[in-house]
Amino acid sequence: MEQITITMPADAARIIETLEQAGYEAYAVGGCVRDSVLGRVPEDWDITTSASPEQVKALFPRTIDTGIAHGTVTVMENRVGYEVTTYRVDGVYEDGRHPSSVTFTASLEEDLLRRDFTINAMAYNPRTGLVDLYDGMGDIDRKCIRCVGVPMERFSEDALRILRALRFASQLGFEIEEQTLTAMKELAPRLAAVSAERVRVELVKLLGGAHPEMLITAFETGVSDVILQEWNAMMTTTQHNPHHIYDVGRHTVESIKALHLEEAYQAADPHTKMIYDMTMFLHDSGKPACMTYDENGRQHYYGHAKASTEIARTVLRRLKFDNDTIDTVTVLVRNHDCRFELGKCEDKAKCVRRITSRVGIERMEMLFPIQKADILAQSPVYLEVGLRELARMRKEFDHIVAEQQCVSMRTLAINGKTLIELGYVPGPELGETLSRLLETVLEDPAANTAEHLTELASKWLAKKAAK
Repeated sequence: MEQITITMPADAARIIETLEQAGYEAYAVGGCVRDSVLGRVPEDWDITTSASPEQVKALFPRTIDTGIAHGTVTVMENRVGYEVTTYRVDGVYEDGRHPSSVTFTASLEEDLLRRDFTINAMAYNPRTGLVDLYDGMGDIDRKCIRCVGVPMERFSEDALRILRALRFASQLGFEIEEQTLTAMKELAPRLAAVSAERVRVELVKLLGGAHPEMLITAFETGVSDVILQEWNAMMTTTQHNPHHIYDVGRHTVESIKALHLEEAYQAADPHTKMIYDMTMFLHDSGKPACMTYDENGRQHYYGHAKASTEIARTVLRRLKFDNDTIDTVTVLVRNHDCRFELGKCEDKAKCVRRITSRVGIERMEMLFPIQKADILAQSPVYLEVGLRELARMRKEFDHIVAEQQCVSMRTLAINGKTLIELGYVPGPELGETLSRLLETVLEDPAANTAEHLTELASKWLAKKAAK
């Protein structure tokens, strides 16, 4: 095999060199080696060494006891942390997630044997080069996800590895090797022991990968039956409707793929991408519960946006997402079909103002690529019509933004303080009055002047006093 040369960060190389000069072995290991070989930029650089945690700490001035009981010390170099872990052999995995004990070893081979997949079991040292004991390079060439050793043993040790296999397949576009896939199917029930937080992390990475169709593999292997039954329902719900060519599950996958091609998605930060992905994943989750048939045998999903919102909230809470993410995703899911409201309104501008008031300016910006991706994953027969409807809505929205029209209480020309000065009492009535004023401005943007709104609020107060 041709020797591989990997360019490492200077600080990581210096840590390895320091350990070697002290008489210990040291290698970059795992994902950073895999990603470097693939031409990807590693997120972090992990180092494995024959030195004990105490010996590592003695060599470097700034260290953190990240997981010292399991052999891990974080070495700080120029404000960047590098996890340095002693070669180890894991004890029995009694809970199906964590070893009950670890034993430090002097053998790199034993340390690599405990790792999950061959592509993650490679090590690299600038002096000795690549160490690939389990044909990780071969599996990279074959574009294959394969367990180190016996798949049943690897997944029995840690069920989270089942999700990691799906995630890596999505991110890298690799196939899962047959025996590995068989073991995943057999041991999928063990995922019940995996924490919601870890499921969330792997799901987000899977959805953000270049091949979100691995969601279908999650269904086929029984993984979603354990951790995400809502996805099972979507995968088994057909769409016998002229507007669709896929079942709900496949439509969802195709819409995620279309979303990833949108410029707004590609330019977004990781947190915003996560919100995009979770919204697209859950936008039609309510369809299974809302499916009805008409007299011609066509399926309809009336009210599915509302039902999807409630399911999205349930799923996001179960997976321990933060409140801001839950709020944003549910608003976007609830309004993912809002363009259809324009067809029921004579005054399109007024309609879009009301939608914008309900959704918010920033979330509206996110809603357009979400709606476009949704349209692109439907029947091509209606593609032109759908995109035209969306363009009309975008035009009205852009006008609202350009004119700085008021669509929220924050931009009303008067506020609660003004109303109190007029004689309003703090409390529910104050909020109701501000809401009425906002309704007035949504009807007519020109009404948003302090003079006009003050006069209107005064009349309402006088009328109430006269009763």
